[in-house]
Amino acid sequence: MAQRTYLKALNWAFLFLEERDKEREAARFLLSGLQHWSNTQLVLNYQSAMPEVLWQQYQAAIQAFAQDQPAQYILGYADFYGREFKVTPATLIPRPETEELVEWVLTTHPDVNQTLKVLDVGTGSGAIANTLALERPNWQVTAVDISTDALNVAQENAQQLQSGVHFEQGDFLAPVNGQQFDIIVSNPPYIADSERAVMDASVLEYEPDIALFAAQDGLDFYERFAKEVLPYFEPTAELFLEFGYQQKPNIEKLFTSYSSDISLEFKKDLANWPRMMRGSYNFTNNLI
Repeated sequence: MAQRTYLKALNWAFLFLEERDKEREAARFLLSGLQHWSNTQLVLNYQSAMPEVLWQQYQAAIQAFAQDQPAQYILGYADFYGREFKVTPATLIPRPETEELVEWVLTTHPDVNQTLKVLDVGTGSGAIANTLALERPNWQVTAVDISTDALNVAQENAQQLQSGVHFEQGDFLAPVNGQQFDIIVSNPPYIADSERAVMDASVLEYEPDIALFAAQDGLDFYERFAKEVLPYFEPTAELFLEFGYQQKPNIEKLFTSYSSDISLEFKKDLANWPRMMRGSYNFTNNLI
């Protein structure tokens, strides 16, 4: 029997996925991911013998992907800002747009010695909160989520990465009632229920509805932020939010209608869609 190499396994997976009209590059992603290899490491090992245990795992992973299970859930982790984060069906899979949101927060506050109090609302896997805490060790970062299962994952990630993030369970801002922060950041649910028909089957079947969909055509949490966030801010503070690519006009209207103390800035993602908001508040002349 001919030796099974990594390249032969990869070619088998390419064909398997192509025959089922699935994304063939997932074959490379899963094989690299199972080994925690870069693409370069995979290429360097093309002609190496593949262990039987790994071959069995790889076949199962490819078959699961062909049945619409997201690759990150198959692997049990997702890459985010250069680190691996555990993910499960209790948490949203972190997206590149959220990395851009984190980058915006960090570039706005480049001083690594600065001490700020930061809150991540709806933390999910904890990707935002843990990354901010690790990139800015002097920041005091708190993260909240309504889902106990999601918080368990976020806390596992915090322990693994030794980030020092503090976690609270509960709805929206209620867990931190009475506290104030310099920065509040969130990637809240923002998909309207009417959009289900055009969404990928893998997202609908496996990712948590509670982290995806929101009432009022996806605007529910933005209205809640606009109405309720002010008492949670220090005299000067910032609110960073991710949102859907068509939601900018409605979000801008919401925030300007609820507060005259806010200065809004919007940022486009790498696909040139407006996807992020920065709201700067200054209450020094009108303390709440």
